[in-house]
Amino acid sequence: MRRGCFVRSFLHVFLLQALLGPLTFALCLAQAPFQTIAPYAFLMDAETGSVLFEKSADTPVTPASTAKIMTAEVIFRELKEGRLRLDDEFSVSENAWRTGGAMARGSSMFAALNSRVRVEDLIRGLVVASGNDAAIVLAEGIAGTEQAFADRMTKRAAELGLSQLTFRNAWGKDDPGQKVTARQMALLSAHLIKTYPDYYGYFGEREFTWGKIKQQNRNPLLGMGLGADGLKTGNIDEASGYGLVASAVQNDQRLILAIYGLRNARDRSEEARKLLQWGFRAFETKSLFGAGETVGSARLYGGEQMNVALVTRSPVRVLTPRGSTERLNAKVVYDGPIMAPVSAGAEIARLRVYRGSALALDAQLVAAEAVALGPIHRRAFDAVLELGQSLFRTYVMKP
Repeated sequence: MRRGCFVRSFLHVFLLQALLGPLTFALCLAQAPFQTIAPYAFLMDAETGSVLFEKSADTPVTPASTAKIMTAEVIFRELKEGRLRLDDEFSVSENAWRTGGAMARGSSMFAALNSRVRVEDLIRGLVVASGNDAAIVLAEGIAGTEQAFADRMTKRAAELGLSQLTFRNAWGKDDPGQKVTARQMALLSAHLIKTYPDYYGYFGEREFTWGKIKQQNRNPLLGMGLGADGLKTGNIDEASGYGLVASAVQNDQRLILAIYGLRNARDRSEEARKLLQWGFRAFETKSLFGAGETVGSARLYGGEQMNVALVTRSPVRVLTPRGSTERLNAKVVYDGPIMAPVSAGAEIARLRVYRGSALALDAQLVAAEAVALGPIHRRAFDAVLELGQSLFRTYVMKP
């Protein structure tokens, strides 16, 4: 098996270019590309998945307290699936109090040693006050130990297709094994916002009081009039830099931003603000395919037919720079040939749309119909065909 659509991939590219022809656009020469001093940045449209801006977005970075977004995802999932309730209480262990509490001189919700705290209050302590003690209490309450919970965080990230997110603790302590990328933190946030609307609102609360201590939300964008409603800041020291994962809504459009590596909190706030303002102002939506529309086909192995049509599960739209005429290029990508049988609606391919060399959209494609396992002679024919293609690629197409 190999990645791609065999020779058919070239046909798909040409076909899609023809289909996208009316939507082509050429970049205005007078319009300079956006610049940011953030070393690592990723900006996306939540609804369409369009990538608006990226800069070293796949480089591993230290997440600091933005790791608490993954902590929150695990907790929200426990709540949604009924294994946890907001009124449940967890005890504040000496480890949580000593490692994440006030005496540790990090961010804390100031939970008292051996006290019992409701899960809902711990969530607010986690995402509003960025309490390290809240993260540890939740981790120990769910998994027994913080290390076991961190393992669960990494496993859950992999289940979501976010294999570049690895965690060693629940609160963002510096560790060489704790790494994320700007792209995948934005994708994680998009998943969290879509999947847990009943709980996402905690991220946008402006303040939290515990133990008679009132703390303001550490997200600097909430009061800037940008429509920001989450998510988390993070910083450990000047070496690892200042980071922020944020989301904002304007005119029913939600953008999600992740930036890392800024020199100080002021630069972090300013660059995040400029990126979001530019994202809302500089793009417009183009429709490519409607829901259920056929985009291409995939080669089958051992099926009662040789190919299966690929359709969109939902409308496919992409954001493009306003007033430009740069050409869009697209291709269908899958691991193939695909083994029969295939069920209708099975997720078997991706539609990738590019603006120049930049990936602008990565959309899901599904099988339009069910295809049963073919008769023995069909499977034998496919086996011979695949062997011939493999030999051709190995000995004729080799570099």
